[in-house]
Amino acid sequence: MNTRALVGRLALVILISQTLAANAADRPHSFPVTEQQIKTLGIQLMALDQKSEAVAVQYPAQITVPPDREQIISSPLPGMVSQILVRHNESVKQGAPLLRVMSPDFSQLQMQLMMASSKYSLAQQNAQREKALFDEGIVAQRRVQEAQAALRESEAALYQARSALRMAGVGEGPHGSSSAARRAEDGFVLRAAKAGIVSDIEAKLGQRVDASTPLMRLTQADVLTADIQVPVSEAANWSAGTPVKIKGTGIAGKLLSVGTGVATGSQSVVLRATLDGGKGVLLPGQFVTMELQPNKSTGSWDVPLSAVAHDGDYAVVFVRTTKGFDARPVKVLASASQRLRIQGAFQANEQIAVSGIVALKGAWLDNKGEK
Repeated sequence: MNTRALVGRLALVILISQTLAANAADRPHSFPVTEQQIKTLGIQLMALDQKSEAVAVQYPAQITVPPDREQIISSPLPGMVSQILVRHNESVKQGAPLLRVMSPDFSQLQMQLMMASSKYSLAQQNAQREKALFDEGIVAQRRVQEAQAALRESEAALYQARSALRMAGVGEGPHGSSSAARRAEDGFVLRAAKAGIVSDIEAKLGQRVDASTPLMRLTQADVLTADIQVPVSEAANWSAGTPVKIKGTGIAGKLLSVGTGVATGSQSVVLRATLDGGKGVLLPGQFVTMELQPNKSTGSWDVPLSAVAHDGDYAVVFVRTTKGFDARPVKVLASASQRLRIQGAFQANEQIAVSGIVALKGAWLDNKGEK
């Protein structure tokens, strides 16, 4: 588009905006309506009440669990899944066996531990023997010092072998490190670090896995959260601490945080809420409808949807006066079902029209009386 065409289009937009603003300014504020006309048109009135129940705005949400309430069970070493010891949705206690993995690497680590343990035992015996001989004056002190140095080296090697098993995330096996008759195991059992529910089993019998391969997921459902999808245009209306409730249930909570990023596909922002209760009723991953209750602010009122009349982007509520009605401009803050949260210049107990709005809108637009 060339510069002349761009300037022309901009001028047209400015002209349209000025025309709409002028039309809005030309609208009458007050217009007469008699008591007889109110009865004939079936216009019903309602008193504004600052203490009325807050409008609850509804958004889709998904039940989730906090990160510290979910365990990923993975294999610490390469191997093959030989046994699965639990079932899907089964409740398990802390330390409960979950699955068994056969692993040559585990056998190798155990062999290294056994060798280091044997060398440490021999070095310990040799150090004691050299000390006894030195005390009897049979050997020189240098022999005792050499035996003590060898003992410290073997002790360090034993500590390293044990650490290798601990760092791998598995124990030393059922025989422990003190049994001379122990043998290396061909596999290890993975256990639950905390009590929970088996929410997912990815492992298959005979499956060969690498180190850190996720095999199972445990969930603690005693604390639940919800990820709420809110249009980006409405995300700024909410803040941490806002009360929330799952529609159709008595489960409530409050907002923890408002996301700072926008989902590309849905152009929505995620609000995270914590829930009080829901254990045994809600399941992680379940979709629900969440009701958010905005905090009432000064100058905001909850009214029926039918009470607000629109003329383009211009919205008004008709307030009863001694001579008829006053068309008060309002800003719609939130909507839910058949109710709206509006902001405008109102006083408590003022009477507003909640039916016959079409007739009042016509009289308002046609009247050229007092502004």
